[in-house]
Amino acid sequence: MTGKAASETPAPSTEEATAESAKAPSTESAAAAAAAASEEQPPQLQDPVSQEPTPEAPAAPAEAPAATKPAPLSEDVPSAPLRLALEDVSSSSVTVSWEPPERLGKLGLQGYVLEFRREGASEWVPVNARPLMVTQQTMRNLALGDKFILRVTAVSRAGAGPPAVLEQPVHILETIEAPKIRVPRHLRQTYIRRVGEAINLQIPFQGKPKPQASWTHDGHALDTQRVNVRSGEQDSILFIRSAQRCDSGRYELTVRLEDLEAKAAIDILVIEKPGPPSSIKLLDVWGCNAALEWSPPQDTGNTELLGYTVQKADKKTGQWFTVLERYHPTTCTISDLIVGNSYSFRVFSENLCGLSDSATVTKELAHIQKAGIVAKPKGFVERDFSEAPSFTQPLADHTSTPGYSTQLFCSVRASPKPKIIWMKNKMDIQGDPKYRAISEQGICTLEIRKPSPFDSGVYTCKAVNVLGEASVECRLEVKASATH
Repeated sequence: MTGKAASETPAPSTEEATAESAKAPSTESAAAAAAAASEEQPPQLQDPVSQEPTPEAPAAPAEAPAATKPAPLSEDVPSAPLRLALEDVSSSSVTVSWEPPERLGKLGLQGYVLEFRREGASEWVPVNARPLMVTQQTMRNLALGDKFILRVTAVSRAGAGPPAVLEQPVHILETIEAPKIRVPRHLRQTYIRRVGEAINLQIPFQGKPKPQASWTHDGHALDTQRVNVRSGEQDSILFIRSAQRCDSGRYELTVRLEDLEAKAAIDILVIEKPGPPSSIKLLDVWGCNAALEWSPPQDTGNTELLGYTVQKADKKTGQWFTVLERYHPTTCTISDLIVGNSYSFRVFSENLCGLSDSATVTKELAHIQKAGIVAKPKGFVERDFSEAPSFTQPLADHTSTPGYSTQLFCSVRASPKPKIIWMKNKMDIQGDPKYRAISEQGICTLEIRKPSPFDSGVYTCKAVNVLGEASVECRLEVKASATH
């Protein structure tokens, strides 16, 4: 009995309540209906019915509804329910709860009857026709704008106790959802467009009921001749057919719902190609080099420059060749120019839209002069480079594995070119197919193909020419692989 139970009851519509009140039963039928109703439930739960006279006979005086009569205060009827409170109100329903009364009555509690009275009406309409053993109840299918008072009564077999009335009237209003703007990811940074391109921004938002959306440009109202705005239930679209540089700036969307609002800012930058450098000057020409200097352009295209492109052209061919790309300083030195040629230079500016449509060209040519001819003095004595053989890199002892080719290296210097002789254990090995000797640019190499332990020994390299001879030697050890 003390546990909280919930009941959902559709609220009777205004048309149904009006239809019931329009009925005019006779005195006898009203008495019979009251007697029948008294057998089923206490009189306090009956809906009040208005009595009107019929054409045939004068109407009997209407009896006061049982629900409007104060219940007798006795120990047989329960006291008023406690702590009647409003739990939830939505756009179509209301939920109330209460606690059992302090006194349940001698005959025990049969349940509770929830009633409501619309604003401006005098009748209390029961939500549930029979008492329900619940301490929480929900009225559904309510219309927006409804305003009424709620009360609940505890009922026992002896009758209904005094009602507990909700202190404040219930007003059914549309649920308000705070506005919220969801800016797409690509618009969270500066949105860049080129001059002449279309700008079409679709910004979704939330809010209930439908919020009011408005735009500003740098804190001022939009120019409706250039900017079109269309706001729907869930988004707002800003459209510019042909963007111009004046359309750059911060656009702010404000979504307002009564006293609540949300704002989102979007930065738009409209750019175009930059102008050429203001001026260019040939500073100096020396050897095969030329020094240039230029001034930044007056118009950067509404965005920062990515650098400059420097080109050169030979006067003979007139063809332009790129020397530097995305070069940031305003001075440069161009090298590797051909002696005897004359050159022109030009510089382009560059930004996100590309190179400037035109370039700034040097007015004067850079002439690369030929160096003066210097006569060679007579009496030049040719040097004699003849030299006896000498090894600049000797042979090194080496250990090898059977079956894997190995090489021995040394280097020799001599003029004229020496003859190279390879020996093993003081015996000449030239012509042996097992060995391959190579001598190139003073590097002497002996390749031993797939050596075996038999090929171990002392190897000698001898270099001989008309001025003398020299030799170096090393020891080669071919270790047999271990067997298990």
